[in-house]
Formats: sequence, structure tokens, C-alpha cells
Amino acid sequence: MASERQIAANRRNAQKSSGPRSASGKKRAGQNALRHGLCTPMAGPAFARAVEHLACRLVRDGAEASALRSAREAAEGLLDLERVRRFEVALIGRVSAFGRLDVPRIFASIRDEVAWVALHFLGARLRKSEPRFAVDDLPEMPTEEPQRTSEGPRRALPFLLRLQRFEARAVAKRDRGIRALALRKALRANTSKD
Repeated sequence: MASERQIAANRRNAQKSSGPRSASGKKRAGQNALRHGLCTPMAGPAFARAVEHLACRLVRDGAEASALRSAREAAEGLLDLERVRRFEVALIGRVSAFGRLDVPRIFASIRDEVAWVALHFLGARLRKSEPRFAVDDLPEMPTEEPQRTSEGPRRALPFLLRLQRFEARAVAKRDRGIRALALRKALRANTSKD
């Protein structure tokens, strides 16, 4: 159990790390969910119909409200899991097609980029040395099909690992709903035996 001193220290530390305070920081942090859209919950009439359709397939007609609630949770988890897996497949396809997800850097730094622009468009030399270009350490994507197909997932792996938490969350939601349904079924079977 935490002592009073530890609790006070935790509260002081929590006050320090409460997220961005400036308007630009809040705006930037507010765009975090728009990178891939997996943070935002699915909603809308089409999603509600799909959830109801799957939930009705999991339970019989005339099921009690708690069973239907568990079936809806399992259905939502299943649809979330499908969405994450579709995104992963699309990610691998994009890496296989283009060879990378991120845009390669052209210049070694922002200063080099500004120096190049000044030199070529303004004719002004900002420093004595020439602007340095970035070195792309990622090798060319293979053109032959067996190697290209295996190289795409390998290059996408760092991005796929970041999506693991979304997949785990969807699996947990689906499993929670299914466990609740199985427990209800087991309880109903035990009460009918008695």
C-alpha cells in the first residue's frame, strides 16, 4: 500500500504531466486520432445495423436484455477487430506497392533545405559549404514477385506492432461479450437441471 508521502508525490507529478497547455499543442494532440482512425469508435446507422444483425445471430429471439447487451458487445468487438485487420492488410499492401510508408527525406536537415532553396531560387549562399542531402538507408524494393511479397510485410512490421493495442482491445471486447453469453448459457443449463 502506498504511503502518504508517495501519494503526495504522485499527485505532484500528475500536476506536471497533464498534457499540452498551449493552443498549438492542444490542436496537435487533438489530431492524434485522425492518423488512422482506429481510436475513434465506429458509429452510424450502418454500423448499428451490422451490430444488431450479428447480435441477433448470437442469441435467440426473445432473449433477455442482458444477453442481448452481451451479444452487442461481442458484435462490436468483432466488427472492430475486422476493421483493424482490414487496416493491417491495406498497410501491408501499400508498403508492398510503394516500398515504404513514410516519405523519404531529401535533405539532411531543415537548415540544408533552406540553404538549397536560397541558393537555387534567390542566388544567395547562406553558408560556405553546399547543402547536404539525406542518405536513404532503406534499400530498393525488390522487383521480383516472391521477394517483393515477403519484403512488404517485413517493412510494415514496425507499423503493425503499433496497431497491436487496437487489435488486443477489440479481441478483449469480443471475448468479454462471448464469455458473458457462455456464462449465462451455463447458468441457465444448471438451473434447468435442478
